[in-house]
Amino acid sequence: MAEPMRIGLHALGIGAGARRAVIDAVAVGAEAGGFATLWSGEHVVMVDRPASRYPYAADGRIAVPAAADWLDPMIGLAFAAAATSTIGIATGILLLPEHHPIVVAKQVASLDVLSGGRFTLGVGVGWSREEFAALGVPFERRAARAEEYVAAMRTLWRSEVASFSGEFVRFDSVRVNPRPAHRVPILLGGNSDPALRRVAAFGDGWYGFNLDGVAEVAERLAFLETLRPGLAGLRIAVALRDPSPSDLPALAALGVDELVLVESPPDDPALATKWVADLAARWFATPGR
Repeated sequence: MAEPMRIGLHALGIGAGARRAVIDAVAVGAEAGGFATLWSGEHVVMVDRPASRYPYAADGRIAVPAAADWLDPMIGLAFAAAATSTIGIATGILLLPEHHPIVVAKQVASLDVLSGGRFTLGVGVGWSREEFAALGVPFERRAARAEEYVAAMRTLWRSEVASFSGEFVRFDSVRVNPRPAHRVPILLGGNSDPALRRVAAFGDGWYGFNLDGVAEVAERLAFLETLRPGLAGLRIAVALRDPSPSDLPALAALGVDELVLVESPPDDPALATKWVADLAARWFATPGR
């Protein structure tokens, strides 16, 4: 009998999910409840009146208020990892072109070692021109920058003494230790055709976000299969706009490995414990799981 689809939880790092006690409660409860992965996303800065269009909502606006607390996902996930022992941890997603790849490689390896090889790196190219401007990083050619940064990080993780020469980053005969405890999978975010071309070209998997049900997942995976026949070892994780346990069989049939629930925990840690237990009861009681 095939293994049931994994279910992840994207609930940490923002608002109540940025509080230490809530992180502990959700992480411990998610591990006990059977969730596969704890996901956390990133924005370094937010602005009150963005001109950039948010690509994951029909109205082009992100639902998270600009004034909300938003943790650095690497730091927040380190706390989640420390509170647990087996559940996976993943960025969903880290905006790779906004960061120096040597620093990210060091952070990823450190977190992977400290978590015992539980880390997955989800990355994206970003959509907020205002955020790139604040960080002093060119918005143009951010996809090419991300691809090169992934290659540079893989070089650092693979080689004891590493050298790399590219358009955006160069280093010669450097050591970046520790190296990861396992081969860290790199999942690429984004739902557009160009995003899926990047998945096919250099990703270990895809994190599709806020998709409009099973039908959109099927359409996007059909396009991805034209680029990577049979999905060729890709790890597929998706978050749906309005998921239901009844979606699980159809998603599994499409080759989805993990359905990620995007939820917001309550402010009170005791209520957060019950909240995650109730989520687990709903999703893991599904027939066939």
